[in-house]
Amino acid sequence: MSPRELRTLTGGSSHWRLCRSEPQPPGRRMELAKVLEPNATIVGREDLSEELAIFQVALDEALPEGDWFVPGQYMVIGVNNIQEPELGGVQRPMSIASEPAERKHVEFYIRRVAKPESKNPLTHSLFQLGESERVFLRPKPKGHFTIPGTIGPEDERWRIYVSAGTGLAPFVSIARDDISHGRSVAKTCVIHGVSRSGDLGYREELEAMERDHGLVYIPTVSRPAECPDWSGSCGRAEDCFKDQGIEMLESKMGLESGSLGPDHAAVLVCGLQGTIGESILRLSSRGFVPAEKKIRKALAIPEERTPSLFFEQYDSDPVIDLEDQEIMSQLRSGLGLD
Repeated sequence: MSPRELRTLTGGSSHWRLCRSEPQPPGRRMELAKVLEPNATIVGREDLSEELAIFQVALDEALPEGDWFVPGQYMVIGVNNIQEPELGGVQRPMSIASEPAERKHVEFYIRRVAKPESKNPLTHSLFQLGESERVFLRPKPKGHFTIPGTIGPEDERWRIYVSAGTGLAPFVSIARDDISHGRSVAKTCVIHGVSRSGDLGYREELEAMERDHGLVYIPTVSRPAECPDWSGSCGRAEDCFKDQGIEMLESKMGLESGSLGPDHAAVLVCGLQGTIGESILRLSSRGFVPAEKKIRKALAIPEERTPSLFFEQYDSDPVIDLEDQEIMSQLRSGLGLD
């Protein structure tokens, strides 16, 4: 689950704009936008940069007992617009980064949207708030971008988690939960693509998971010129699926050269359109079948072809242009559908 305006989720904004199209009768006030009633408190905030932060939010009411959500799910967070109160409150779905065993707070990994589509963007108001300030948090988590909702918990293949920016959040939740329950992460590979090395949220924690539990962690930076001290992988997350990147992946995962495919691994991608679309295109030649229904229908993928690539999208642009015949031909050829 940044600025997380998820195309695939339905927890959209609940604010109402001021109606300015009709004159108001004399003596009658214009109806104000809906104001949210806070029910949670920010109890922690870690700023990675001016545009990127980790928020820890505690609900007023006690959390349900046991595993009260499935790692990979999201919650809807809301704030009231302080600078322009007439715009009221705004809500958006955000992927949960904490694990169900964490009882003190719910954690979110959030980027402030640089060019918001809305006149009342959630992240612009949220980033003005600090510890002890109040927000709204819809108590019930939702979403199916989970292990039970995708490949299933009994699947023993490698799990390749591909994330762009704050798309890392659901995978942090899943990995934390696996370790807490004593499940092995030795066949988990986390690819995290960011612009600058300072944007690598959870870097130390993931490095510790790699050192102590065998998880494969591949951070990659797309603007290395701005990070003179960076000596790791360069490029976007999806570049790991170019030929040279595939060779590196197979080596790190201990697979024979040329063997990476759906027999050995399943891929989950979270982030923006570019990362998801390029991952689908580049992995099609390896036989990875997308799960998304519209893509499967457009490609006429037989029902018996089990999906092996799943995604959660944080923007609204189509991940694949289904009208582009060149792209569709490439996908059909790669998946052996011609």
